[in-house]
Order: sequence, then structure tokens, then C-alpha cells
Amino acid sequence: MAPTDGELYRRAPDTPDRIGLSASSEIDLTAAWRLSRLLAAHRPDIVHAHDSHGLATAATALSFGAVAPAPQLVAARRVDFHLNRNSFSRWKHRQVARFIAASQAIADMLYSDGIARDRISVVHDGIDVERIGRMAPTDLHQEFWLPHGVPVLVNIGALVDHKGQRFLLDALPLAMKRIPDLHLIILGEGELRRPLEQQVQRLHLERAVRLPGFRNDVLALARSADLFVMSSVTEGLGSTVLDAMAMGLAVVGTRAGGIPEAVVDGETGLLVPVADPSALAEAIVSLMTDPERRARFGEAGRRHVAQHFSVDQLVDRTFAVYQDVVSRAARVPDRG
Repeated sequence: MAPTDGELYRRAPDTPDRIGLSASSEIDLTAAWRLSRLLAAHRPDIVHAHDSHGLATAATALSFGAVAPAPQLVAARRVDFHLNRNSFSRWKHRQVARFIAASQAIADMLYSDGIARDRISVVHDGIDVERIGRMAPTDLHQEFWLPHGVPVLVNIGALVDHKGQRFLLDALPLAMKRIPDLHLIILGEGELRRPLEQQVQRLHLERAVRLPGFRNDVLALARSADLFVMSSVTEGLGSTVLDAMAMGLAVVGTRAGGIPEAVVDGETGLLVPVADPSALAEAIVSLMTDPERRARFGEAGRRHVAQHFSVDQLVDRTFAVYQDVVSRAARVPDRG
């Protein structure tokens, strides 16, 4: 089940198993009632909610009592934000049999918010390493009219505060003192576009920075970059970091959230403190002036992702969580 206007619904095969269900708000009783009827008809063992609205709809649907015994509710948690503390949020979170956290950092935050450890499982993101490896690169220099051969950094992320692109822009002039022809491409769109554009102008970086907005071909574009930079202030895990390493790119990232679980500092990239432009610039210069080390990190990153963050591992570990949840429910029908 997925919203009919969403990417998951669009990409899913058009079979009877694909069911469109759109909630107009977090508390949509009509959508919840429709879901309750679907659950009564299909009688699943597990309902897996992948975002906050999905969890609200699923928890409300199960509260109608249309299915007995009720399926177990599993909730994905991919962001390192604290849980909301309003009454409805506390209620819906109590309905969850198991939270699947995308990183240990998220799991620790859930625990700090009062979720018991035995209700949290960590399952890291998985990516299709082979597909990314086969992807043909799009030449950044040609696409964005960059001078031939200039070194290029790439950042992928929504232009929002927690992605920290403002710190990356502050770092760029510092790095350019050592590498004057350095260029930066920030791929993404968001509410901070205008402030970031103004920062580019204030720092006189118009020639060095491109903000092309949302692109469907971000991975193909990133493949021809020299270095991937993740400047986040908070980050659940950083799936774009995994994509970059699967492409064989070395990474400079912050120690935000789950990024240190993806990037092995000193082996697949360099990690720096959050919101520290000087440290960010130093790490960028360190790798950009050492192409052999950069290539070594890139190759190590590719191996690391293949070994620890494959799609097969994601599927197997998620299925293992389902089995454990169902098994525990059979032993203890009422979790209390």
C-alpha cells in the first residue's frame, strides 16, 4: 500500500498486490477505515509503516479492531529527530511492536525518547551496488559548462537546514586558497535555495558553485565528480553516502547521526566535526591534493558497501525482524 501520487506506487508493478491508499493528513479517519477493511480482507501478520503518516494511519486502522488477532505493527525510523511528544504521537508509538532504525544513532535516540531496547532493531539501508556500478556517468564538466579538467566536489541533498550546505559553502573559499580552481555542485532543491544563493554571492563564489536544483540523474552526475562531500548537521544514516561509495568515490563527511556507521574514517573517507567549515576545508584539501589516497579510499568504499550495505542484506535482516516479531507475539499475545 502506498499513496497513489508517490514514487513507490509509481514504480511498483501494476498487480492486485499494489493498493493505492492516500491519507490527506496524519489523522485521516477515512483512510484509516479503508485500511482497516483491507487488513480484515487480507489478514497480514505484519503491517510495516515507512513514515510518520503511514504509522498514524496504520495505528488508527488497527484501533478499530476489525482484525482479530491484530497484525503486529512495525515502524521504520530513518531520521535522527526526537519523537514528537504530543498525546497522539505518544499513543501511536505505543502501538508499535518493533521500530526498525536505519542506524545505531537512530536506535540510541529512540531509546533516549523512552522506547525499550527490545522494541528496537537496527537494519542499515541497502543499495543495489551492481546497478550503481553499471551506471554510465554523465560528465559534470560538459553538463554544467565547467572549465575542462577542473576538480569538482559534489553534494546531494535537499536544501534544508539539517543538510548543512551553508557550512560547505563557508568551507569552499578556505579550500580554494590551496586549490583555486575547485568547483562545487550541490544537487537538490528546497526551502533554503534563496539563502544559499545569497551566500554564494556574498562569498563571491558564482563561478565556482552550481545549484542546478532537483535532478533525476543525480547518481550519473555524481559518478564523474572527484570527491563526495556530506555536510549534514543531523543525518539518519546518509544513503547518498552509500551511493557515492558504491560509485567508488572517496567521501568527506561530518560525524552527524549515522554517517560514521557508513564511512570508515581514514579508510573510505574522512570524518570531521559537525558545523566546522575549517575542518571540512582541511579534509577536502587533504584528499583533493592526494589522488592516490583518494582512489584508495574510493575502492575501499566500494568494497565496504558491497560487504555491509547490500539490498540482499537489507531484505534478509528486515525479514528476520518480522520473524522475531511474529514469534514473540505468538509467545506473548498481549505485550501490555
